[in-house]
Amino acid sequence: MSSSNKGSENEVKTAGIPITDFLLQLEDYTPTIPDAVTAYYLNASGFESSDPRIVRLISLAAQKFISDIANDALQHCKMRGTTQSSKKTGKDKRYTLTLDDLTPALAEYGINVKKPQYFV
Repeated sequence: MSSSNKGSENEVKTAGIPITDFLLQLEDYTPTIPDAVTAYYLNASGFESSDPRIVRLISLAAQKFISDIANDALQHCKMRGTTQSSKKTGKDKRYTLTLDDLTPALAEYGINVKKPQYFV
């Protein structure tokens, strides 16, 4: 065996260590979306897993997806310059999530939203 083969074997062996650490950390992590809710929707869509870490991983991915969309909508709101209360200044500004801000944020992820028609 040459020294280059030994180096590649060490890389393969150490490449799995961060994944095992991540899976161990995942067991202790409590996601915002409860495991029961995630498991319900996974079962409703036909996905079944006996490993709770998989369900928790999907919960974490869904949490990240929702967080990214909410953050993008906040950035759209800030760019438009609309605030809920104009009396507050500096860090005290409060923003309201509106469909006008949410629609372009969702469009970036390929989700098309149309405003519902209101009848008066």
